[in-house]
Amino acid sequence: MSAKQKVIIISLVSLLIVAIAPWIGLSDMSDGALKQQILVDIRLPRTLFAFVAGAGLAVCGMVFQAMFHNPLATPFTLGVASGASLGAAITVFLGLQSTLLGFDVISIGAFIGALMAIVFVYSVSQIHSHFSTNTLLLTGVATSFFFSSLILLIQYLSNMTDSFMILRWLMGGLSSASYASLLQLIPLVTVSCCIILWLSRELNLLMAGDELAISRGVSVKQVRYLLFFSTSLCVGGIVALSGPIGFIGMMVPHICRLLIGHDHRFLTPASIMFGGGFLILCDSLARLMIAPAEIPVGVITTLLGGPFFLWLLIKRQTTL
Repeated sequence: MSAKQKVIIISLVSLLIVAIAPWIGLSDMSDGALKQQILVDIRLPRTLFAFVAGAGLAVCGMVFQAMFHNPLATPFTLGVASGASLGAAITVFLGLQSTLLGFDVISIGAFIGALMAIVFVYSVSQIHSHFSTNTLLLTGVATSFFFSSLILLIQYLSNMTDSFMILRWLMGGLSSASYASLLQLIPLVTVSCCIILWLSRELNLLMAGDELAISRGVSVKQVRYLLFFSTSLCVGGIVALSGPIGFIGMMVPHICRLLIGHDHRFLTPASIMFGGGFLILCDSLARLMIAPAEIPVGVITTLLGGPFFLWLLIKRQTTL
């Protein structure tokens, strides 16, 4: 079976998941009007939001692994998630819990925090004229630790209610997904996916090595920075609206590589579709495990991603 056919099958399965997921758990309801209201107003936007967010996280993770030649890289590697989390924590600590121009203030604070992290990491990487992916990676990791320490400090200084709100936001979840948040997220993810699809040939060359990419006419530095900004903004937007949902960006690209191969012309659409369907499945599991209550989907993805991370680490050590 060719890679193209596999991408088509993955896409069809993911679309089938999108069609079925909103109906899960509604069969026992006898009130038709209430069932329709829950389906249209709650389940459908949540499912579509999960698909878009999962697609964005997965494809961004694929790009980070290609850029840094590191199979353990994730969309949160460069400190974008911790920056967004810090912005959200500061917003809660200051008591700014309202809406502004139709946007939730906490989401605005989180996105501003993500932008701060992006600008800071980029500025540090520009201190030396020679671009180094190692410098970018290490700066992101250091920034992430620093922001995480500030979040802990804010939690310690907050009252019990605000501290719980911050902790709940840090778990990541889709319970607040709506048509409004979906419309806010779609442009960021769509633009990022289009840029990544456009640069799929360059990603293949970057995976083969900078020298080969330069010999084939690729402007390595410009391509890396374009990918850095587009993926970081995409991840920042997702985290701002849903909180940090970990490990999607690490697991999905690896699973797709096992199924499709390393050609980013096919790996990119496969990661987009697989990531969307995978997050919907995780969210459905989070809703059903302790129904009628629900577990934050970030907890589910982390429970799955922890063992997967260890498996990758052990596999990588055995191949060295």
